[in-house]
Amino acid sequence: MAMDLQVEARKIASVNPATGEVLRELECAGDQQVLAAVDRARAAQPGWAEFGLRRRIGVLREFQARLYARKSEMAAAITREAGKPVAEALVTEVLVVLDATRFLIGNAWGLLRDEPVPHGNLITKLKRGWLVREPHGVIGIVSPWNYPFSIPATETLAALVAGNAVVLKPSELTPLVALELGSLLHAAGVPEDVFQVVVGEGPTGAALLRSPIDKLVFTGSLTTGKRIAAAAAERLLPVVLELGGKDPMLVLDDADIDVASSAAVWGAFVNAGQACLSVERCYVHRSLYESFALACAEKTKQLRVGNGIDPHTDVGPMIRERQVRIVEAHVEDARARGARVLAGGTRLPELGANFYAPTVLADVTHEMRIMREETFGPVLPVMATEDDDEAVGLANDSEYGLAGSVWTRDAKRGERLARRIHAGTVMVNDVISCFGISEAPHGGVKASGVGRTHGRFGLDEMVRVKYLDTDRMPGMKKVWWHGYGESFRRQMEGFLDMQFGRGLSARVRGALRAAGMMRRKQL
Repeated sequence: MAMDLQVEARKIASVNPATGEVLRELECAGDQQVLAAVDRARAAQPGWAEFGLRRRIGVLREFQARLYARKSEMAAAITREAGKPVAEALVTEVLVVLDATRFLIGNAWGLLRDEPVPHGNLITKLKRGWLVREPHGVIGIVSPWNYPFSIPATETLAALVAGNAVVLKPSELTPLVALELGSLLHAAGVPEDVFQVVVGEGPTGAALLRSPIDKLVFTGSLTTGKRIAAAAAERLLPVVLELGGKDPMLVLDDADIDVASSAAVWGAFVNAGQACLSVERCYVHRSLYESFALACAEKTKQLRVGNGIDPHTDVGPMIRERQVRIVEAHVEDARARGARVLAGGTRLPELGANFYAPTVLADVTHEMRIMREETFGPVLPVMATEDDDEAVGLANDSEYGLAGSVWTRDAKRGERLARRIHAGTVMVNDVISCFGISEAPHGGVKASGVGRTHGRFGLDEMVRVKYLDTDRMPGMKKVWWHGYGESFRRQMEGFLDMQFGRGLSARVRGALRAAGMMRRKQL
């Protein structure tokens, strides 16, 4: 029977989105395989935790050295499976992971070690408290295809250094990159059962969610994220959810048009627009609007679209034809409602089924799908605004709140507006690079999800915090124990006056009333 099931197991194909070449076929992990992987991870995790923080940091150091040695090879593997140019794979994936490892190597000890808790209340001064950070156990990670290396790697490294085991379910579109991550980790000294990859489609991810994991970290669509949140709530499974964005870019009336337009073009078309942090809405002060839009269009027309393996390519293919159809539908809806197409607006069938021309749209409105729904493709919609207040209001008029940016020559003005934008991150005079700042938390508000990855807040997500308390006078009964009586009531009132009374005289009178509290009879 087992042999029959093996023969009938569903397979997935990893396909190069630029050429359509099948890179490799893999069997999908079923329920039993996922459960077995989680069971192995649970059995191995205590030994990994006992391995010790310093030694786990040493493993990360070895991982970093091995990744650095294979940086070009790893970037090429990402390009073959995800399509982005090799230069982008180096900058937005390999560099991000190398630096995240640098952050953990340098900071994990200080962030994870036991932390003393001082006690300010006089009645608890005879106690000694500590915060102890313990691993959850087994962390399940479900990662997307758009950044198939940097997203799962940064999350995995934080989980591992904290003492957890990890079971990773990568996107069915980019499983080979995840397997490469596993090879690097195992070669660096992570036991095979402590980090495992289960390959498959949605049912494999659902099986991981149902398995006895201790926490789930998910990056993906809002629709799937809501289903995960509902299922996790049934058993109070803690989750971190990063569910995409519709990130606004605000160009104020004093912005540098040349710099800001270059940023908009890169922010909209990096990874063919397939980034949660992509510039998906651009609001420009009316005094700069036409000049800015034309500058974006002119620069967009100069972009070289093609196979990411070609070093001259600026924009690669989209991941699959289904995603191209979504982009096409959003652009056609905008065009039908009156938007002007300043650049692009068409497929590029001569390059392949997954290529869409980088597109700049002007005269867009919030009645268009392109300004309401996550497009996740190479489109830059530009809209005119009258003033800062209107720009902020439009930026906040979205169910998403992942990130955003403000462009101005006045940094203080930019920072004031940034504080008014509802998002997990707002950058002044830059876009997207917040993801590559290892010290900065990554995550959003509203429909963009809950929880954080990266930095110390991302590391906090990988541990449970336990408070330990030790009494310094174990042979002494505590004054608040039973044996109350009228005198104790008066003494406690005096004690409160002594600590919180207004003025010195009130506090002195309270101290006199509290006298004798330590000598009263108790049970």
